[in-house]
Amino acid sequence: MVNNTRVLIVEDESDIANIIKDYLSVNHFDPHIAGTGHEAIHYMKENSPDFIILDLSLPDCDGIKLCRQIRENSNVAILILSARSSDTDKVLGLGFGADDYMTKPFSLSELVARINAHLRKQDRWLQDTASQMDIIRIDHMEINKNEYTFSCDKKHVPLSAKEFELLFFLMKNRNQVFSKNQLLDAVWGYDAYGDENTITVYIRRIREKVENDPSCPVYIQTVWGVGYKFTTQNYS
Repeated sequence: MVNNTRVLIVEDESDIANIIKDYLSVNHFDPHIAGTGHEAIHYMKENSPDFIILDLSLPDCDGIKLCRQIRENSNVAILILSARSSDTDKVLGLGFGADDYMTKPFSLSELVARINAHLRKQDRWLQDTASQMDIIRIDHMEINKNEYTFSCDKKHVPLSAKEFELLFFLMKNRNQVFSKNQLLDAVWGYDAYGDENTITVYIRRIREKVENDPSCPVYIQTVWGVGYKFTTQNYS
């Protein structure tokens, strides 16, 4: 029985796309295929996918640029699935808003496990948001979990979904040190499949939006050999 979880597969290799689609269908998802970036954008204008699987090598555009374009208009979870296995491509993909990265060849069961982990985390986050209003004010910053907004000096600062969730977690647990794996588990909802490089990329992106000097951070500090913490003495 197909559920209402729509998964958009952006993949130009029809054999791979159909294998993924068939496997997702067996696992009770509602998958749809877009063979080009143009088709993906058109689909998103007409529908609201719950998850996107994105190949980087598309015939009409670069997948990383498409990832950035999607992220500018949507907080939908994006998993990059690509033959490009270099750290540079991973950093670029995550830096432009992807939530996860897998390389080809890949395990279909692991792919489904990662999708489910992201969806479970999203469901828990939405349930928590619906049950309470959380507003944290620290110095000149305010983060509002109920409205999903973040501001500095009363000016709105745009954050992707995962940037927001990671920053909120650190601010809510201010002055506590967390390892990269702990942050992966808290924000992404899994650790067995986690890539610690994901946290490094997101911390850098958040610092660029929070810190006056990202190269010398005051709030989001690195505890060498351990992890990261959000440090402050003034909050409400």
